[in-house]
This record gives sequence, C-alpha cells and structure tokens, in this order.
Amino acid sequence: MVGESSQITAIRNYLLQVAGSDAHVLITGETGTGKDLAAELLHASSPRFKNPFVSFNCAAIPDSLLESELFGHEKGAFTGADIKRQGLFAATSGGTVFLDEIGEMPLRAQSKILRVLDCRQIQRIGSARSYPVDVRIIAATNQNLEELVAEGLFRKDLYYRLNVARVHLPPLRERRDDIPHLIGHFLHLFNEQMGRHVVGLERDVHDCLLEYEWPGNVRELKNLLEATFLTVQSSMIGFLDLPADYQKKFLQMRNAPFVERENLLSMLLATNWNKSKAAKQLHWSRMTVYRKMAKYSLSPSSITMPRTKA
Repeated sequence: MVGESSQITAIRNYLLQVAGSDAHVLITGETGTGKDLAAELLHASSPRFKNPFVSFNCAAIPDSLLESELFGHEKGAFTGADIKRQGLFAATSGGTVFLDEIGEMPLRAQSKILRVLDCRQIQRIGSARSYPVDVRIIAATNQNLEELVAEGLFRKDLYYRLNVARVHLPPLRERRDDIPHLIGHFLHLFNEQMGRHVVGLERDVHDCLLEYEWPGNVRELKNLLEATFLTVQSSMIGFLDLPADYQKKFLQMRNAPFVERENLLSMLLATNWNKSKAAKQLHWSRMTVYRKMAKYSLSPSSITMPRTKA
C-alpha cells in the first residue's frame, strides 16, 4: 500500500498487527481504494504467506454457479456436473480466501460461508458429508453492510462474525497527501513495464491531479497514468499528453470557481442581496450562501456598479 499520510500509515500498522492472528477481516471502502492490496498485505504478512492467496469476486459469478465455485460439487449433483469439483475453499487449504464484494453474495451462500467461519467445514453440492478446511477469510465490500442487514439482504450473524477486525480505506480525495507518492510509484511501475523514461509531470498537470476529486480513487489515477504512458513522447507529461476526456474534465474543474462566483453574484444582484431568496433560487442553504460569499469576497460594497449616463 503506497502512501505516507497519517490515515494510510495507521491502516498499514493495523494490518500488520492483525496479520499475525488468524482472525477474519472485513475491509470496507469505495471502489478503487485498494481493498485487494490491503488483503494481499494481510496474507503476505501472515503465517500463511507460503500458502495460496485466492481472490474471488462474489459479484462476477452467477448465483447458480457461486456455491459450486466456492464449495465444490459431486459428480451428477446437477445438470452439467460431469466430474467431481473440489471448490475454492478446499483448493486454498492452509491459505487465504479473499471474498471481494461480499455484499453481493446471495443469502443462501452467506449461510454456507457462516458455516466455514464457525466450524471450518464445507459441504459439497450433492454430498451428505462435511469436509474440514483450513482457510482464513478476508471479506471486502463497497456497500454499507449495516444497511443491507437492516434491509434483510445480508445475514446479521455473518456480519458480526466477519466484523471482528475492521479496516476502512478512505477515498483518495480524503488523503491528497498521498497523491504525489502514488504518482511516483506508478511512474516507476509503467517505466519498468513499458521501457520508458518518463521522469515527472509538468506543474499544471501535477496541480490538476492534486485538485481532482478522483471518484474512481487510486484505480482511476493508475488508469489515467497508464493511458497517458501509451502516447506520451517526452520525459515530462504535459497537459496535452493527457487523454482528451481528462483534458476536458480538468478545464471544467479550473473554470468551476469562476462560474460558481458569477452565478452567485448574479442571483444576489437579482434579489437585491437578499440571502434567503438567493439561497432558494440556487437550491442552497442560507449558510452555504454566506460561506460562498465569504469565499469569493462578495458584498454590496465590494461590487462596483457601472454608472449610467445622465
């Protein structure tokens, strides 16, 4: 996990503490925050590091196949089951299973996961026997499991069983201090992969990357730099080297404060500086109007109106 911010440093230290135990872990955070990397760090720092680490995306497998993939099946258990299948848990014995997007798992499969957690046993589809398994489970989700529990879409007992060691990864917009470290990491990575010698970003590009909100988080930053590497010709990435859609986004981002100021000023003038009326027209709260006025230094005395001819 790349970064030196206080948030990431604390998370990394906690993961290293938890890694030494066999406790199951629940990792939460928005898409693209690096939940898979946190799981890999946990496994690599654990006593199980020499054994398999297998990632399983619960949202990518149809419900009809999910149990077979995880727990295996006997020959003839259902149409198409021509051979006996071992299943993911049995194949990962001694190692770690990373269940990504566990919030997408159907309730029937959740009950079987609970059995693995409680009894460390699985039952293949079509079999009356139970088989012991030795795995550590790390689960991750970008959903609010508490809300899913309240809606009856996620088992309460499974939630509490998983929520022993809890790790929440903050979005990139809340740890902007890590962006320069991530940029440096990805520049080194793509230079190695592509045989390039890109040494950095021009100042305006660097500033845009620091100011951008990154709805796709670290993954979006990585993808942007990788796409830029495909076409950049110089050793420094300039604004015109960025993909066209990001050039447009960054230009809009630069112009946003000016547009917001002009919209607020126009509404204040139209309402004769009545903050309540301006807030209603802008669909803002009165406090937002006051805050934006202070931000842009707007007041009746600060605005010079053009003189009309006599």
